Amino acid sequence: MAITLNQTFQVKAPVEDVWAFLLDPHQVVTCMPGAALYDVEGDDTFLGNIKVKVGPISAMYKGRVRFTHVDHGSHVIEMTAEGVEQSGGGATGVMSSRLEAGPDGSTTVVAEANAEVTGRVMQFGRGMIQGISEQMFKQFAASVTERLEAAQAAPAVTPGGPPTVEAAPALAPVHEQKPINGITVVFGAIWAGLKAFVGRLFGRGSENKRP
Repeated sequence: MAITLNQTFQVKAPVEDVWAFLLDPHQVVTCMPGAALYDVEGDDTFLGNIKVKVGPISAMYKGRVRFTHVDHGSHVIEMTAEGVEQSGGGATGVMSSRLEAGPDGSTTVVAEANAEVTGRVMQFGRGMIQGISEQMFKQFAASVTERLEAAQAAPAVTPGGPPTVEAAPALAPVHEQKPINGITVVFGAIWAGLKAFVGRLFGRGSENKRP
């Protein structure tokens, strides 16, 4: 089953700060729901796992992420990921991220990903898997934004002087990211479907009343 993601989000932080954050797997993993980093191989390969929960069913993918291209001048990152699920399924994917500096000092992150998923999660269907993937990325983007923007606002203490806001001494505290729960995606899909159905129903009713 093929999944495609295209997401864009903005962070009120300088592009170099966002770039440094996204290149640090120890920072990135703290923002990804259900993810854990347990080993680093060199400067470009990282081992970890990610857990997804759909009702009573949980899927744990254990695998490897590798930076295949890092362009510091253009702020472009390309990476590949491969993982194996405990029940025998698996997932492989390619993702690219591009950072764009804004005139107001903010940074826009543009990400594109393509993944192939196999195993028992396929029973939930493409729409469900797509929805869970999008929700995971939105939570990741929100966490990255929160930490970097909080760090920008944190006062820096200068020797012999009062706190200032000219520099961010450290990132905001890490909050544990729980595994994404597909049930919320299910209800969201059902609600969207109901609204669409009701809209079509009333739309046809209005058309039938026209002379």
